[in-house]
Amino acid sequence: MAEYRVWAPEHDRMRVVVDGETHPMYPSPGGWWHAEVDGAEHGSAYAFLVGDDETPLPDPRSLWQPGGVHAASRRYDQDHFLWTDKGWTGRQLPGSVLYECHIGTFTADGTFDAAIGRLDHLVDLGVDLVELLPVNAVDGPWNWGYDGVGWYAVTENYGGPDGLKRFVDAAHARGLGVVLDVVYNHLGPSGAYLDRFGPYFAGSNIWGPSLNLDGARSDEVRRYAIDNALMWLRDFHIDGLRIDAVHALRDTRAIHVLEQLAVEVESLSAHVGRPLSLIAESDLNDPRLITAREGGGYGLHAQWADDIHHSLHTVLTGESQGYYGDFAAAGLTGLAHVLCRGFLHEGTWSSFRRRVHGAPVDTRRIPGHRFLAYLQNHDQIGNRAAGDRLTQSLTPGQLACGAALVFTSPFTPMLFMGEEWGARTPWQFFSRFPDAALREAVRTGRTAEFAEHGWGSSEVPDPNAESTFLDSKLDWDEPTQEPHATLLALHRELIALRRQRPELTDPWLDEVEVDVDEVARTIVVHRGRIRVVVNLGHTDATIPLDQRVARILLASEPAAAEQNLIIVPPEAFAIALL
Repeated sequence: MAEYRVWAPEHDRMRVVVDGETHPMYPSPGGWWHAEVDGAEHGSAYAFLVGDDETPLPDPRSLWQPGGVHAASRRYDQDHFLWTDKGWTGRQLPGSVLYECHIGTFTADGTFDAAIGRLDHLVDLGVDLVELLPVNAVDGPWNWGYDGVGWYAVTENYGGPDGLKRFVDAAHARGLGVVLDVVYNHLGPSGAYLDRFGPYFAGSNIWGPSLNLDGARSDEVRRYAIDNALMWLRDFHIDGLRIDAVHALRDTRAIHVLEQLAVEVESLSAHVGRPLSLIAESDLNDPRLITAREGGGYGLHAQWADDIHHSLHTVLTGESQGYYGDFAAAGLTGLAHVLCRGFLHEGTWSSFRRRVHGAPVDTRRIPGHRFLAYLQNHDQIGNRAAGDRLTQSLTPGQLACGAALVFTSPFTPMLFMGEEWGARTPWQFFSRFPDAALREAVRTGRTAEFAEHGWGSSEVPDPNAESTFLDSKLDWDEPTQEPHATLLALHRELIALRRQRPELTDPWLDEVEVDVDEVARTIVVHRGRIRVVVNLGHTDATIPLDQRVARILLASEPAAAEQNLIIVPPEAFAIALL
């Protein structure tokens, strides 16, 4: 006997079709409907008939959509998979290194099983947590993942729910945790049937329909999102969630949905006996997100820190268009501020927004590990017209200097797949909806969006073309070739040094000092007894330090030390112990 349940509070009739046979459903309290059906088992096909409509619709909480987002759902027994990670105790975020990965382009095959074959590379690199771009069910054969509509189901493009479990199980066997990117701020444009069942939507944002988090009947809608988060952490053994664009979650309740989520995840963490991390992507520069609940905050564990990225990017590339403007104007002085505080805008004027933005960070209460620092990520590469990586515009020396600033910072470092060896393959925007009109809308929309940033239509690859997707796949022959092999070795050394020296994982921002010389283009970061000296200039730099140099721990090019002086070649760094 199998039970089927669905929330449809505004309908007076519901039916479920199981393996081709239609069964009536009966109302339950709170707007739920239920039915019990004999003979249904793991793999049975089922769909719902809403009211008198004879169109079968997939389950909003379907765990398995092997036929795609428009097809019938399949029953999926979570206990069907046999885990081998009973000894896994998790990975906490503080002190960790993250690696962002898109399963479809990480390997040539683009599946979970193929990605398992590359996990040892991440172990050798020194990664602690693999952060996967969204893997839930999406319409079409390739997609970034942010157009998902089957939030509870894992896309068959990568291997379905069992494939994700095999990946997590294999990662845990190698000591790697897994963070999953989840999207609760909107649904994709094809296959979003939630509004057929109930009042799930409350308007839309720039990406699509948004959830009703605070209106009438919103209790169950909030549960829809929170239960989904708990499912990944509990049933798929995921170690953390990266929550996409939380600034687009419209919630005016006294207890924000993010705080409610943090409370319930803390309870689950206590039960499963391992740390569970919540990482926000936020455009708000609001420290409350990552302030502990005891301190009046939401209690999230970290957030992506785009201000750190923007400061590093403008200093290294010289770009100043769009939202880079304030960061470019601030120069090395702005970078010094960001390396000590996480945000550039802390209640200051943002010329891009044409208003005051952000709030001050209390560096005595908020540790640096709550900010994720990165030179590149999927957004900052993929939302460029050609999807070009920094490798296309920076020298290997400049890439090394950027890496040194990230991995010796008080923040939580994150790499985007292939960055560790300076991959030259682009990572472009791609999707492939079956509907031709929708494909054309995506193509013209992206072209218009890029035109606002000064890129012409000829520079924008067709997001629907298979070549755009295939061109974005990593080339795994590169890591053994130069200059990639040298850059890869340097990343391994930086991560190893970060583990060896407690000064480099010390998260307290009020202990960090940064000296810069705008003319000479040099940066000196103080981390306890360690000085990170970066020369972005075009000639050798002789830089006096505040104490005698005991030895040079690591340098991207041969550097020399005499007493309290250190000599660093152009576009190079040296890490000295005093």
